[in-house]
Amino acid sequence: MRVPSRSPGQRPGPPAAPARRRPRGPVRPPAATGPDLDAYRQAVAELLVEVGALASASSTKARQVLIDQRLREPALAAVLDATPQGLVGARETLLLEMARYQPNTRSSAADLTALVRIYLLSRVDVMWWREAATFLTDIEVRHSVELVDLDWLRRRDLLNFRYTGQPRNLVGRGVRALRRRMLPDATPRTAGLLFRRARREVVALLNDLGREFAAVTPAGTPPLWVTSLVRSAEHQYRLRRLGYAAMVPSGHCLGWAADLEMQWFDHFGVRDTLAGLLLDRQRCGEINVVDEGQAWHICLAPTATARLRRAYEAEMGI
Repeated sequence: MRVPSRSPGQRPGPPAAPARRRPRGPVRPPAATGPDLDAYRQAVAELLVEVGALASASSTKARQVLIDQRLREPALAAVLDATPQGLVGARETLLLEMARYQPNTRSSAADLTALVRIYLLSRVDVMWWREAATFLTDIEVRHSVELVDLDWLRRRDLLNFRYTGQPRNLVGRGVRALRRRMLPDATPRTAGLLFRRARREVVALLNDLGREFAAVTPAGTPPLWVTSLVRSAEHQYRLRRLGYAAMVPSGHCLGWAADLEMQWFDHFGVRDTLAGLLLDRQRCGEINVVDEGQAWHICLAPTATARLRRAYEAEMGI
């Protein structure tokens, strides 16, 4: 990564926008001890096999019984009971999501099994960050002092990953549609970021992943591509109305989650390489990973925030 030259004492950093609400202060990470996440993920994998075997419409009642029974097992209950909704709330939410599920091209949940996988694995995020405050509105995201401006960092060559923003008007949408027709595989097929902002620790994580990905892939491989970052709860519900599998509550609405493009890297033969990097970090306890098909969802663990905050400040010269 090229760091632009600067005079002694100069400190780069995006100009801070005034907060619209009283600053919420630093988030206190939960204690390092907690449920056995390896056991939880294994139990989820076993449950998915059973859900897949009951995929027909005639099996609705059997699926409900299965979910009700399996979520009470210790490996699953330990995580779900530690989320803000608790075990009962998580169970009822999952059953409601399954009852309302309608497959569509926008949703990352290709079927009911995928829906259950995305919901249950993403509960690790909200268990980790159960005491964090949600970004409720679009205005709050745009003006929060807890977030930094990615465009500002990108102009100064301080990012090791790529993203695109959502077009702001009809002309922008038309230009993007034309580019996709002319060069269909030049970039991932993603709507782009509505909010080009992120927590400092998440920027440091993505920069670290971007450097590692570049180091282990052949020359000419495109950089790591981020398809989603922080969202407001207001936007999360907007996505749900459009048919996306946008879970509630979500690590995106807490600012600690990101989605990384995976499918596009099949063109370059490095999708499995990126998957391996992410799963290695999950095994180390640094992130939670959820396979959502075209993109993989990741969420930063509270225990990794201090190191990544120091890494961000070192990179920015703060």
